[in-house]
Amino acid sequence: MIILAGAGSYRCAPFKAAATRLGIDVIEAADVPNAFNDFWQGSLAIDYIDVDAAAAQVAEAASNSGAAAILALDDSATLVASIASELSGLPHNAPGASLAARDKLIMRRKLRDFGAPTPWFTSFPMLADPRTPARSVTYPCVVKPTRLSGSRGVIRANNAAELKRAFSRVAQILQHEGADPDQTDIIVEEYLPGAEVAVEAILTNGVLRVLAIFDKPDPLEGPFFEETIYVTPSRLSKPLMAQIEFRTAEAAVALGIQHGPVHAELRVGEHDAWIIEIAGRSIGGLCSSILEFGSGQSLEDLILMNAVGMDIPATSMPAPAAGVMMIPIPRSGVLKKVTGVEKAKAVPGITDLKVTAQLHGPIDALPEGSAYLGFIFATAESPQHVEDALRQAHQHLDIRIDPLLSMARIS
Repeated sequence: MIILAGAGSYRCAPFKAAATRLGIDVIEAADVPNAFNDFWQGSLAIDYIDVDAAAAQVAEAASNSGAAAILALDDSATLVASIASELSGLPHNAPGASLAARDKLIMRRKLRDFGAPTPWFTSFPMLADPRTPARSVTYPCVVKPTRLSGSRGVIRANNAAELKRAFSRVAQILQHEGADPDQTDIIVEEYLPGAEVAVEAILTNGVLRVLAIFDKPDPLEGPFFEETIYVTPSRLSKPLMAQIEFRTAEAAVALGIQHGPVHAELRVGEHDAWIIEIAGRSIGGLCSSILEFGSGQSLEDLILMNAVGMDIPATSMPAPAAGVMMIPIPRSGVLKKVTGVEKAKAVPGITDLKVTAQLHGPIDALPEGSAYLGFIFATAESPQHVEDALRQAHQHLDIRIDPLLSMARIS
């Protein structure tokens, strides 16, 4: 099979390890600009910017290798994988469904038209005068880009002054990303109060199988929405978890997602849940390593088995609760050092700690940031013990981030 990811993606290694365990031959395709093809040491270099050309290249590789499936590991690859699978006659989501799962504005419209619970939302051109949305929306609201992931560029605004600043800041982030200002919108939508959860699931021919529901115990109230702790199993009531499963399945139908991994984020009220976003890929970062199913299968095992048409075994989670902390980034600057790691690892229940950000390199906090500082992993007898262990381990860390000196200051 062919797996598609961004160059240097966190997800490649666990999927390749799962493929080895399952005896599945894998060709790795990475998002590498054409100008750097000669320097790429992987199996297949693909420039995702030209979606149709990239899909044709992947489809040709699938035909030449006899691949049984094409799987996208990152958001940037889902549309390429969908079109390539369609060209190859392999199981896939329709390109329109993959686009809807990647573009938050299209997703919102499809959920609304389907009749699913949806916050009010509107959109404005990236180059719009921020005073225009400030005059025409109600508060509190959330300003967000249509395609960035990991809460990047998502900002709460409680009044017109905050909205104007947030809108300008999101536009600057998009400009830095090279977005076409004439083709790019910014969403403004209702702020939904309540706790937030994440859902990990697999679709097989339109049938959704929920594998895990993660609680996010830290309040995500803004102004930015940095995700920190994920803990499973959820401590919510069974009726509310059933409603979360229903809303996730409903969103998949609304978008037309039929096959493959699903990662959804929902806001939970007293009796119902609202989709924040749903993506046609698995959980990001190294977070999947805390999940283990049946007789030791990983999340990647189950996704690959589903992709190539193998029967998926029973997917019950083992007894111990599990969790991960995406280590918060307190400020932007240069990451100089992280101390206290050994003390953090010694906390009962902590299974591992990885600092993934580059020491002595620049690091950005939200809303500009696009990567994590690192991850802390834990297992324990209950979700509360997992949460407590993660918080205690984090308290042992001393993170030094120095200001990033500008050229003007150096001169």
